[in-house]
Order: sequence, then C-alpha cells, then structure tokens
Amino acid sequence: MINARRWLAGTAALALLTGYAAAADAQTRADCERQYTPQRGQEGKDVIWQPIEDSMVGRMLEMAKVTADDTVYDLGSGDGKIVIAAAQQFGARGVGVEYDAGLVEHSRCLAAAEGVAARVEFVQGDLFETDFSDATVVTLYLTPRVNLRLMPKLLALKPGTRIVSYSFTIGDWVPDEQIDSFGDGSAYLFIVPDRRP
Repeated sequence: MINARRWLAGTAALALLTGYAAAADAQTRADCERQYTPQRGQEGKDVIWQPIEDSMVGRMLEMAKVTADDTVYDLGSGDGKIVIAAAQQFGARGVGVEYDAGLVEHSRCLAAAEGVAARVEFVQGDLFETDFSDATVVTLYLTPRVNLRLMPKLLALKPGTRIVSYSFTIGDWVPDEQIDSFGDGSAYLFIVPDRRP
C-alpha cells in the first residue's frame, strides 16, 4: 500500500524540481545574445544584415496602423525585432521570413524571451518563394533591386494591404506616406491598390 504522506511529499518535491528546471530553461534576451550574436553586415542570400533602430520599428508599425486584427509579415526578418514588436506592442500575429538559419533560431529565442512566441512564427525560407498572401501588413528592409523584384508579388496582395519599406522605395510605385527621421532613416508606406476593372 502506498504511504499517502510519503507520496504527497514526493509529489511536492518533484513539482518543486520541475519548477526549478523550467525556470532554468527559461531564456532571457541576454541568454539569446550569448547563444548567437548577429554581426552588422553579415552576408545573407540577397542582402546583408543591418538592424533597424528600435525607435523606427515602432514608427513603421504605427505608420501601417497595425492592430490586433493584423497579420504582419517581415520579409528578411533578421533578428525578428519588427515581428516581435508587432505582437508585443500591437497584439498582432507576426511571421518573419529569413534565409539565415542562425537568425531564425535567434529570433525564436528572442520571441520566447519576450513572451510572444505563441503569436509569432519565424520560418527559414527564400522570400521570393514564400507564400505571404495572407498578410495584411508587410515590412521590408531590403535593397532597391530586391524590392523591385518583389514588386509583382506585393502588388498581387489583397487591396488595402499596407507595406512599409525602410530606407528604400519600391520601383516606380509612389508611396502613400513617408517619414524621415534624422539619425533613424526613412520609411515609406505603400497601400496595395484595387486593380479590378
């Protein structure tokens, strides 16, 4: 026969140990940075990695009028800061598409550390081959050449989809809005038009 008092004591001890293990497994931003630290200018498939200033990230998402009803895709998501901010500050669902496997894992670690892992997803993939047709907001920090190559896919998105590009415009597409900030760079808002006849 099981001694109830001994069983309860053992169960309590196991729960305590499990709690300690979970706390030990919990990651902080500092833990994520120790595991993998992206380097400015590191080579990618189509672009090099350069971070966007934190102050500009919020302004870009505000420019796109992001809400909890949005699905935000960041193409070439790097360290994931735009996707994480969209979930954390605006309650949106976010998807980061990044070619570099190290950056993808780093982004997942940061999302968990920030408590938004349930609202975001980071996928390793080629942004030219990824289906992002369910996006309501798309963010970019690419190059003029890459933006131009993406332009047909962007224009094929649902009318009203908001696209915010950091630093560079998209071909001859005239932006609906522009912000310039000394030290933080520029951002351009494009709204996908309704092209139905």
